[in-house]
Amino acid sequence: MTASATTRRWGLWPRSLLGRNLLLMAVLIVLGQLVAAVLVRQMIFKPRVVQVADGVARNVAALRAGLQALPPAQRGAFVEAFNRQAALAIPPVAPESAARRALLSPMERQFVLAVSRRLGADGAATQSPQPPQPLWRRDSTGVLALRVVHQGADGPESYWLNLPSVFPTREFTGAWLMATLVSMLLALLGAWWLQRHIHRPLAQVVVAARQLARGQTPAVLPEAGPEEIATVGRSFNQMAQSLAAADHERALMLAGVSHDLRTPLTKLRLGVEIAGAQVDAPLAASMARSIDEMDGIVGQFLQFARSGEAEAPIAASLNDLAQTVVEAQADHGRALVLELGALPDVPVRPQALRRALDNLVENAWRHGAVPVVLRTGGGAQQVWIEVADHGIGMDANELDHMRQPFVRGGGAARAGAPGAGLGLAIAERVARAHGGALELHSAPGQGLRARLVLPLAGPGGEPATA
Repeated sequence: MTASATTRRWGLWPRSLLGRNLLLMAVLIVLGQLVAAVLVRQMIFKPRVVQVADGVARNVAALRAGLQALPPAQRGAFVEAFNRQAALAIPPVAPESAARRALLSPMERQFVLAVSRRLGADGAATQSPQPPQPLWRRDSTGVLALRVVHQGADGPESYWLNLPSVFPTREFTGAWLMATLVSMLLALLGAWWLQRHIHRPLAQVVVAARQLARGQTPAVLPEAGPEEIATVGRSFNQMAQSLAAADHERALMLAGVSHDLRTPLTKLRLGVEIAGAQVDAPLAASMARSIDEMDGIVGQFLQFARSGEAEAPIAASLNDLAQTVVEAQADHGRALVLELGALPDVPVRPQALRRALDNLVENAWRHGAVPVVLRTGGGAQQVWIEVADHGIGMDANELDHMRQPFVRGGGAARAGAPGAGLGLAIAERVARAHGGALELHSAPGQGLRARLVLPLAGPGGEPATA
């Protein structure tokens, strides 16, 4: 498993570009501060340790020589006076931090070791009986003291000499931490401001792409800002214009071909009617049915081409539309089961929605089985109208494929059922033009439910009006 996959698994890697940039900025700042601290330690503090250690070793040697020169009775008073002056140079320490300050910091430990090595080397060079490893301590007042052993007439005598301010007690203070936090905050604010200006045009591209996927015409994206962002907006606008032009040309071609086919079909129908007395009756009836089927296919072509035509939305009731479709089907001897819900009026394009609903009902009669049910319903944000049949249904994996133009179900195609395979494609284009969607639900042996889901706001975001 890669590091990236592991990070995503534990949820540490943000999904948004803003979160990733802020996290990266914070990590870089922390790493930069750590590198700076290491450089300061290696290039400033450590050389200072060596320099201060040499000075302290020389001072301790001088103090030791002074003690040697003083009479034994005056040595204790000299050490006490020296320590008193050293204690006065130490700032007062809060009682709660006394225990913490009694410990040596890592840099002080290096300092103590350096002084000890220097004193040991000086003692070995002068053949002094001084122990090679002096003892150190820090009392509760924060004073760092060194034990000096003096060989007196009555034996060795030890004295603790306070060494005020020989080295900082802590290498990193609160000021360093505060500066790090402030610099990190400023960098994160700058990154947020920069990412906000980058995220805004990207969010507009996402919204426009979703509108384009729903079959709607997106607004023209701004082509200003940084060169990369402007290039993205310009490229998307060109793509949207090319797709719109290609779709318009296809619609014009289908409409032109379908319109031109209507004339020969009309002549064929008229010829069959004129020659009806001279042609065998079953053959004439078969020819008339074939002409009607071809005319129906041409009609679907025209509906598909016209499904994107502009039509002003008006407030209408889906229940009234459903009732109109039921009455029209009854005129053709088809009885629909009507199940209506309580719905508000919503902005719709009535002619386009009627074409979509007629195609769904026609599909139910051709490929399904009775009873065919027409239902309406809705929720807090949307309303819907669906056509359900009780046929053999189809596998759920085929439903998305059925939405494509000129595609029919495998069973219907093998059975030679009439139609051009444009019914669901027309219904989906109409649903997308309304800002909604076509939902298909089916399972083997359970029929097909085709539902047109429409938002209450309408196709252009218009609020529903009575």
